[in-house]
Amino acid sequence: MAEFDPAFERMILNEGGYVLHKVPGDRGGQTFAGIARRRWPDWEGWKIIDAGGTPDTHLVRAFYREHFWDAIRGDEIEDQRVASTLFDFAVNAGTGTAVHLAQIVVGVSPDGVIGPKTLNALDTVNPDTFVLSYTLAKIARYAQIATRDKSQRKFLLGWINRTLREANA
Repeated sequence: MAEFDPAFERMILNEGGYVLHKVPGDRGGQTFAGIARRRWPDWEGWKIIDAGGTPDTHLVRAFYREHFWDAIRGDEIEDQRVASTLFDFAVNAGTGTAVHLAQIVVGVSPDGVIGPKTLNALDTVNPDTFVLSYTLAKIARYAQIATRDKSQRKFLLGWINRTLREANA
């Protein structure tokens, strides 16, 4: 079974580590360790930041486990690479989008929710084939975003590089 800790360690590097920043044009606005204030305004870490502190790593890990790893049922996925790449994309694109795309790749009806059929398909697919096909599907999705919204084009190369790092991990 896949494990959260190695998937988290790879993802947090992709998110830039435990850093508070705001990138112009980023729809998430201000972020800390990749947690977007606009998307997650009630995350308890924002109170700590607003008071001049820094949230500890346990708070960040708990957030990602609850909202992303558990949502993709990472503990139930057999292969670490399959779970890790799905988790990383869920963090970047949202769990529904990540699961929907994975379901298309493994050939199950895409509803954006991991159920028994999706878990079975993820556990029986060749992991190398999945990672390769999922990588191509993610890049195509990022290209669609950049084509549809010119303001997002500046992020395209970063998204592609992140995707390729995950494929080669």
